[in-house]
Amino acid sequence: MKPSVISADVLFEDHRSKLKWQWVAGLGASERRFDEVAVREARSGADLVGYLNYIHPYRVQILGPREVTYLSNDTPEDCARRIARIVTLEPPVLVLADGQVAPDALLSMCERAQIPMFSTDQSSAFVIDVLRAYLSKHFADRITMHGVFMDILGMGVLITGESGLGKSELGLELISRGNGLVADDAVDLYRINQTTIEARCPDLLQNLLEVRGIGLLDIRAIFGETAVRRKMRLKLIVHLVRRETLERDYERLPSEPLVQDVLGIPVRKVVIQVVAGRNIAVLVEAAVRNTILHMRGIDTYQDFIDRQRRAME
Repeated sequence: MKPSVISADVLFEDHRSKLKWQWVAGLGASERRFDEVAVREARSGADLVGYLNYIHPYRVQILGPREVTYLSNDTPEDCARRIARIVTLEPPVLVLADGQVAPDALLSMCERAQIPMFSTDQSSAFVIDVLRAYLSKHFADRITMHGVFMDILGMGVLITGESGLGKSELGLELISRGNGLVADDAVDLYRINQTTIEARCPDLLQNLLEVRGIGLLDIRAIFGETAVRRKMRLKLIVHLVRRETLERDYERLPSEPLVQDVLGIPVRKVVIQVVAGRNIAVLVEAAVRNTILHMRGIDTYQDFIDRQRRAME
């Protein structure tokens, strides 16, 4: 799902200190918002901001020296026509960057059409980078999943599984082995671009881990600052199951790596059977190490198949 769209005044206030900008026109349009259809169809929030371009409507249009020159250095008729065309783009906001001064005709147009225009001395490239990062996160696809999200050996791992299998206890053991907690129970997942999912913890649950029989543990207070992470990118899902589920639903040696679709992105997945006596923490770390090898192009299963073929030959 998409978060609610933001208004011009929210965009302005969120970047007042970083971009040091001023609101120079269209003050009466503080509630002007991004077009909802454009937000839904954008591949990412980065598509919603860029240099002035008459082909791409509904986005924040940035005006640097080149764009201001284009709008002001020609015959009065041509300049007026170019400025008037901006209205048809229906931008949520115009931004004058690089300390540029807006032509009077542009200021008048913004007032008539009620289009907010901000002005800053920051460079056009910097403004675009800041706003693209902001909009990518704000308009990212987002879901909340149940599980424990951890930094295991430097990799973002989501631990899921059937109820009562001890996911939080496993998380606690992994923390005691030097790994880090991102979130327990509820994990907020954001698609920040076409190939990347970022996981964060809801503010209400920050640093907390619930262990049955003990209650809530403040991991940061118990284990220290290095035991928690603010966010991590999702690279692996470890799914815990009972024996009967494993035998019924999964192959013992799958010919292809398992994947799970999360927000339209395939994420590598491993399934671990939970039975008494197994050291699940060690198995999870082994799965992470194996995934790291696979990402480096080392496929243990394929190596085994190649050995079998050579042996048969």
